[in-house]
Amino acid sequence: MLSQGDFSKTGLTRKIRGFITFCKCEDFSYFYPGIARGKSGATDMMKLLPTLTFIAAIGSGVVGGVFFAFSNFVMAALARLPVPSGIAAMNSINVTVITPTFMTALFGTGLICLVLIAAVLLGWSQSGSYWLLAGAVIYFIGNPIVTMVFNVPLNDALAAVDPASANGAAVWANHLSQWVMWNHVRTVTAIVAMACFIMALI
Repeated sequence: MLSQGDFSKTGLTRKIRGFITFCKCEDFSYFYPGIARGKSGATDMMKLLPTLTFIAAIGSGVVGGVFFAFSNFVMAALARLPVPSGIAAMNSINVTVITPTFMTALFGTGLICLVLIAAVLLGWSQSGSYWLLAGAVIYFIGNPIVTMVFNVPLNDALAAVDPASANGAAVWANHLSQWVMWNHVRTVTAIVAMACFIMALI
């Protein structure tokens, strides 16, 4: 069995005290000494967060603008084409959209959001931190996650069909319904996230 001295040696007492303090939302330094108030590393992080927030606002705005275009007129224009032509055009878009610029905007912004979420959860208590957390969570779920879970599988299904077949027509009709619906989600969440990031900077 452990004695009181053993508890001190193992640092368990310190961790228990840290947990109690953590629950009171007073200080994270027991668990994360590197971000203790007054540490130079914490100061550097505080200086970096506004820049990351600004980049996240720009990134989410760019991504939201692209998806806004698809929701408002691109998909409507493709729906007016004959089925084989519409499928061919959409498949072409799905290939050409994979560029370093757009992938950086979409998924790079998502990575920045993960950093911002971690910064808030590790105890960043500056004004606007709730806006920052809301924007980061909304963007990450509404764009990278929705894209990979819903839109990409729909794109893959469309690419696998014969555009001239009856099955191709059915898949295209489903695509115009389901893909566009999830694109609306991406559009709204990206724009809302941008607004949250702007509020966090004000």
